[in-house]
Amino acid sequence: MTLKCVYFHILICYSVLIGFGKKVWPVPYRRFDHRPPTDPYCQALYPFCPTGDPDGRIPYMKDNDVISVFRLQTPVWEFKYGDLLGKFHIMHDAIGFASSDTQKNYTMEWYELFQLGNCTFPHDREDIMAPFWCNQGAACFFDGIDDVHWKQNGTLEKVGEISGKQFNDLARWVQEDNKTGIYYETWTVRSDPVPNSTTWFDSYDCSQFVHRTYRKLAELGAKLSSKTQTNYTKIYLYSGEPTYLGDDGSIFDQPSMKTLATDIKKFYHSFQPHQSILQFIRSLIDVYNKVVLEKTFYLFYNFEYWHLPMKPPYIQITFEEVPLPSMWP
Repeated sequence: MTLKCVYFHILICYSVLIGFGKKVWPVPYRRFDHRPPTDPYCQALYPFCPTGDPDGRIPYMKDNDVISVFRLQTPVWEFKYGDLLGKFHIMHDAIGFASSDTQKNYTMEWYELFQLGNCTFPHDREDIMAPFWCNQGAACFFDGIDDVHWKQNGTLEKVGEISGKQFNDLARWVQEDNKTGIYYETWTVRSDPVPNSTTWFDSYDCSQFVHRTYRKLAELGAKLSSKTQTNYTKIYLYSGEPTYLGDDGSIFDQPSMKTLATDIKKFYHSFQPHQSILQFIRSLIDVYNKVVLEKTFYLFYNFEYWHLPMKPPYIQITFEEVPLPSMWP
């Protein structure tokens, strides 16, 4: 059964459950059977994975090689702002590997092809009615570990060892995961800021890739442990139960949906880049009115729109512990 067929059956089951009044939360992240080409309109300020293999290939290791595994963490945009975003616990996560046989080090991370802003908010284009999204994320594997980059304001810690065979098995899994999980999702949406509250939507970002990789390593038999607390950044939105609105075709191509289409475009227009200071202040006021006063947020997830009935505290950035898999009971 192909991945497309698997997704089709999941979608049918999900639709049946909704039909019986039983909604599935969190909404399953949609996977694909291949990665589409990027639109020429989407341009990255900083090139994606500039020193990695253009085809995403990962070196093959000898089966009996001993590979050290490192937990890597540093403030987002540390190269430009230093530790500034680290003070707000906005961190980027990655994994390092070191071969005892070749004495070579490697870094593996998953991040946005067109920077975070483009993955979080769309562009308002005059030639297209629907908001235009430049949203793809992918794994990047490249030679070397920049010790200063990771240690100076973050973390570089050895958390385990694996064999060359386990590494090769992991590499095959990474390439499949990379091909099927193509888009970035910034937000985690929950009902309340308390333990065990309902999660409506999960994020899909650099830390989620790291967690998936650690779980795969544990599945392959790796023993991972850390001497420090393994905390990760989460950006939460808080809302009541979301309402499904539709996709581009059912919203922006239908005259009967003009009011909703206009409202969604107006909502996202407040987040457009390259605004003047005056425009930015006006946009902040518009966002406050929409999210806090009108309690509305339009979430784009699985290439579909959902309405979030927002509730206090509306948005929150946390830095919470997620133990390594081998530390789980």
